[in-house]
Amino acid sequence: MNAAAALSAAAVPALLIAVPLYAYYRGVPVYDEFIDGAREGLLLSWRLLPFLIAMMTSVGLFLHGGGMALVEKIFAPVCGVFGIPGEVLPLALTRPLSGSGSLGLTAALLDRYGADSFVGRLASVAQGSTETTFYVLTVYFGAVNIRRFRYALWVGLIGDITAFFAAFYLTKAFFPG
Repeated sequence: MNAAAALSAAAVPALLIAVPLYAYYRGVPVYDEFIDGAREGLLLSWRLLPFLIAMMTSVGLFLHGGGMALVEKIFAPVCGVFGIPGEVLPLALTRPLSGSGSLGLTAALLDRYGADSFVGRLASVAQGSTETTFYVLTVYFGAVNIRRFRYALWVGLIGDITAFFAAFYLTKAFFPG
């Protein structure tokens, strides 16, 4: 076990040294390539900034403008039919919109109900099973200048719903009671 830990600790520094040395040995202008990559990264960030600002503004308006409360009110009876605790509904609704917001909700659920409770376990499994669909569409589609998502949004949201229900049933199966 100690050998594996030592190898694991040395792997990243070894790669950070070995890759540039190998590139230099092969005649690649390492510094120039690094600068070009950094420049491309900054240009990509600059191109994505309007998409990110629009997405964050929309999410903020939805969450704080009463949209989330309305959606929770609509979907609470559906959760009751399936036996899903209503406490995790805000997490399920927030996760496609905001990764950090849903992580904050998960932390609050773990703090309130405990990590070994059904709600805490379900929140943890759901957090790891679902995706920040709107963020992914904004960043990845924005990076390649795709403005019409077509079916990607609906497929992503259906995937999130499916993953949430799967998280519920798997949590119920593996952690009964």
